[in-house]
Amino acid sequence: MYLSIGNDMAVRDGNIIGIFDLDNTSTSKHTRAFLDAAEREGEVVPCDDLPKSFVLTSEYGFHRVHLTALSAATLEKRLK
Repeated sequence: MYLSIGNDMAVRDGNIIGIFDLDNTSTSKHTRAFLDAAEREGEVVPCDDLPKSFVLTSEYGFHRVHLTALSAATLEKRLK
């Protein structure tokens, strides 16, 4: 199955490591450092709107951080 994350993007639900709310997780210095490192390494897939959450995926040994304008709660509901 696939999860639609907005902006005509979809990810395989089996590749999802986690769905994280940016407001809650970006207060941690560890999360900010992780996101900065992912940005430097080109692993961030941006969204057109103001991001509310991010989806961390792993496929074929590559990690990606997909920024999305949808809330983490909305994405979780779509998974069910």
